Amino acid sequence: MKKHLNKFIDFLKAEQGVSPNTLRAYTRDLEEFISFTDKKPGDIDNLDIRSFLAFLHHKKLRKSSISRKLAAVRSFFRYLYMEGYVKKNPAKLVSSPKIPRSLPHFLSVDEIFCLLDTPAGDSFRETRDKAILELLYSSGLRVSELTSLDISDLDIKESLIRVKGKGRKERIIPVGSKAMAAIQNYLPERISLKKKSSALFLNNRGGRLTERSVRRILLQCSRMVNLKGDLSPHTLRHTFATHLLHGGADLRSIQELLGHSSLSTTQKYTHVDIVHLAEVYDKAHPMAKVKKK
Repeated sequence: MKKHLNKFIDFLKAEQGVSPNTLRAYTRDLEEFISFTDKKPGDIDNLDIRSFLAFLHHKKLRKSSISRKLAAVRSFFRYLYMEGYVKKNPAKLVSSPKIPRSLPHFLSVDEIFCLLDTPAGDSFRETRDKAILELLYSSGLRVSELTSLDISDLDIKESLIRVKGKGRKERIIPVGSKAMAAIQNYLPERISLKKKSSALFLNNRGGRLTERSVRRILLQCSRMVNLKGDLSPHTLRHTFATHLLHGGADLRSIQELLGHSSLSTTQKYTHVDIVHLAEVYDKAHPMAKVKKK
């Protein structure tokens, strides 16, 4: 079974262009499944997979986590069937758990401005952190896309960046004037490290900044301005998309900027917009303020 898993991971890496993060998640989830079943691929049926889901439910995992693990199992058996390692695909008979739709968490305009103003000094660290926050909000990048940026991906003259998204798909994204100014302010400090690296964002030792470091930077800045909740780089991505929608941008444009392969993924922001419109109505419309007798 382990041999088949290794071949599957190699297939995802070479043929599908799957990101390192997704490869690690698939490996981790499938190793858990293999350990649970302890059977050869051809001996596994849909009941074994359902038992695995029941096991995960008993561990009190969230439905979203269970659904993700099931997706990994489905992809694995789809590959095994396609390559002829199994005669049937038992995962096709297993349905995903229903996941309650939750609205993306985003910051208000006042909150995001307050956050962006937090790194205010001229040191390497402060100019770098300022550029990171400004770029995340300006362009709606995933944290993996931000950390994989190279100097060569930056077009200062045209205010554009080339982003490597999921499945190695590239897209060109505009960068706002404030974000570009922050990047240009950071670049001399980056050069002062005198480290040979292609990465745009570096750590203090001159290596490429990690996703974990970006999350830590964002958390530290959010605590300095007392923002509620666990802020993550994805919160800024949600904020970017939601503010664009509030400003009148159409879904197709937002889809392109975010790098979503399907418009249905982008449509979750319309629900946020409806909630926002209802709040505006309640605050602004005279009849909304009339108290019922």
